[in-house]
Amino acid sequence: MTRTVLIAGTASHVGKSTVAAGLCRVLARNGVSVAPYKAQNMSNNARVVVSRSGEWGEIGVAQYVQATAARVTPTTDLNPVLLKPRGDGESQLVIQGEATEHVGVDSYYDEHWERAREAAVDSYRRLAADHEVIVAEGAGSIAEINLHDRDLANVETAEFADAEIVVVVDIERGGAFASLYGTLELLPDRLREQVAGAVITKFRGDRSLLDAGIAEIEARTGVRILGVIPYDDPGLPAEDSISIPDRDERGVFGEDGVPEEQTVAVGVPRLPRISNFTDLDPLAREPGVRVVYLPPDGSLAGIDGVVIPGSKNTVDDLLALQESGFDEQLRAFDGPVVGLCGGFQILGERITNAEIESTAVSGTVEGVGLLPIETRFSADKRLEQTTRTLSGVGPLSGRSGSVSGYEIHMGRSTPTEPVERPLGGESVGTERVLGTYVHGLFENDNARSAFLDSVFSAAGSNRPESGTAGSERSPYDRAGDLIADHVDLGPTGLKPLIEE
Repeated sequence: MTRTVLIAGTASHVGKSTVAAGLCRVLARNGVSVAPYKAQNMSNNARVVVSRSGEWGEIGVAQYVQATAARVTPTTDLNPVLLKPRGDGESQLVIQGEATEHVGVDSYYDEHWERAREAAVDSYRRLAADHEVIVAEGAGSIAEINLHDRDLANVETAEFADAEIVVVVDIERGGAFASLYGTLELLPDRLREQVAGAVITKFRGDRSLLDAGIAEIEARTGVRILGVIPYDDPGLPAEDSISIPDRDERGVFGEDGVPEEQTVAVGVPRLPRISNFTDLDPLAREPGVRVVYLPPDGSLAGIDGVVIPGSKNTVDDLLALQESGFDEQLRAFDGPVVGLCGGFQILGERITNAEIESTAVSGTVEGVGLLPIETRFSADKRLEQTTRTLSGVGPLSGRSGSVSGYEIHMGRSTPTEPVERPLGGESVGTERVLGTYVHGLFENDNARSAFLDSVFSAAGSNRPESGTAGSERSPYDRAGDLIADHVDLGPTGLKPLIEE
């Protein structure tokens, strides 16, 4: 019989995704057939995978990451319901990987929730038929008492999967014991007996300092603390934009002790509706590269290269950049610029049929004007994994070879004059600007190196050696190590399964 463990949380961003990925890797290492699962997710950070029909579909990036940790092929069954916020209280509803329509909160629960639950149950049953263990990830807090009658990712999953529940609580934000106690008290009575234990995450300092608190919380609740995970980011891609610095901060990622003369700054506007921001992670891991997230009204002073990321609502994000004057800074900027997906559309001359994406405007919206393209929106959505041939032009000059990634966008972009296509398809390159729909571009060594060569050259800096990053343990193994070294799996019933 398939065992299901629900990694639930006391709140959002407490480490559920990391714990789930780490548990998937521990089980996979020990020869257990395991699959990740999240019944309902809300995220604009999605990946393209195979759907149940054999076509392309999309799921939240966390389940894609967890599938890699579990060493299984990701499919849309891993995240059957995905809500992609687009602003104005609406989200795009994606069921079994296919975008259906835009829904508000009321219409989702009144008109679509039963269908969403049915899809979630169907996906779970298919996964359970093929795997020994399902590691399900909850969403937000399992103690949202206003949602207990319709909490698909937490309460409903725990019930239809008869899951053993592990509650994750983040001690860094303070009040961990109170948060855990309150969460357990607010659980529906019918689920209380399914709680196998709790895990404390993000702890800094001497572990023994927690002993008295752990003894007290176990005595009060009867729930064991299965482990205390130290504060250690294994480097897994983040799912929520909460991991990006607040818009009034000049957040810097990737500082690594490289001398200042060998350091460059890649500026990224923190678009109000930013999506697929993990496209920037490979740059931040490179020696000497600082990825600097800028508010839309931020300055490009001190920035050596710019990447305009994806957007769930390109039109409104373009309007935000224009309102703040960031578009004028881009036109005056003389370093390399790359636009990815929505960023590609923003850099063009104009967007037509803008009302399909935005309720603020209709007809045509003028773009930044750095690329000679026109983007026309339609209701059709393009989803595919893709491989392109890189021919060095502009910011990617000097490199060639294959580039793999995925496309997930509405709208088609056509040139307004003869153009270079450094990545084939709907890509455009000029001497200093590149636009492409390929997400995951910088995961490719050749494309990443080409862009960074251009950035270091424009900054007049010598690019440092890449070092020995390739010999380090993968983020998936590091997440697995955190679970194996700091969490007692025995009370969940999984340890005997591992030892068989």
